[in-house]
Amino acid sequence: MEFTDGALPIGELVAERRHLLDVALWMLSSGGEAEAVVDEAYRQWYGLPESKQAVIEEPRAWLSHVVGGICLERLTRPGRRPRGGPATEPEDATGEQRRMLEQEVSTVLLGALDALSPAERAAFVLNDVFGMAPGSVATIVGQSEPECSELAERARRSLRATRGRPTTPEQQDAVVCEVREACTLQDPERLMEALAQDVTAFFDGGGKVRAQVRPAHGREKVARSLLTLLAPRPRTTVDPHSVNGRTGLVVRYDRRVAAVISLDLAGPQVVQVWVVVNPDKLRSWNQAAPSYR
Repeated sequence: MEFTDGALPIGELVAERRHLLDVALWMLSSGGEAEAVVDEAYRQWYGLPESKQAVIEEPRAWLSHVVGGICLERLTRPGRRPRGGPATEPEDATGEQRRMLEQEVSTVLLGALDALSPAERAAFVLNDVFGMAPGSVATIVGQSEPECSELAERARRSLRATRGRPTTPEQQDAVVCEVREACTLQDPERLMEALAQDVTAFFDGGGKVRAQVRPAHGREKVARSLLTLLAPRPRTTVDPHSVNGRTGLVVRYDRRVAAVISLDLAGPQVVQVWVVVNPDKLRSWNQAAPSYR
């Protein structure tokens, strides 16, 4: 069915606004600010002449770009208070949105995001959380693609340092092997025992493969994602291997590296999972042909 006069299904309209609110919430951690940013983005859209609206092939992507830019401008305002500071808007304006956000991510993770620089937070949220194309991220942040990649990597290192706690190599090996075994056996209860209650998993597909875009948060959601990703398949192997100086998992299909998984621990449990399936980032693994541990 074709829609005329700009008409769209109501579900698509609601999903679009929800997506834009999610972008703003992750970047600003404030429901009131998120609503204001999304309202401003729509004002900019309706301020365009119809001729300019007509040549925008993906209005949702255009709106996401605008929201990202407005959020970054707000993050860089002098005197902006972090999320934990005094409220800048009435509580009744932010309560529902804040609860929705904190259903997805832990307060610990939100606090860690607040500790990032505006550029690091923008690069990380737009790249890792919403999977925007590198060119779009670079345009919003105002830096080159390699610079944005480095900003996102610095943000990941900061989050690892904030959430994880040092463990012995033996502890890391044991937990990684437990995760691998639970996934091999497709045992969700055993897997969830190795995951912290507020564990978060991030997926980096780089826009090159149909990877999960949004992070998975919470023991059950992360377990489902890992069980699906690491389910036994013909010609597929999952092996422990050194990743970023700690034991992680390397997934191979037909002997080529298809995914690299880092696990950050706090004590005996996993608090963050980083899944890289971006073929560009895996190229060096396949060229080096690293050996199994």
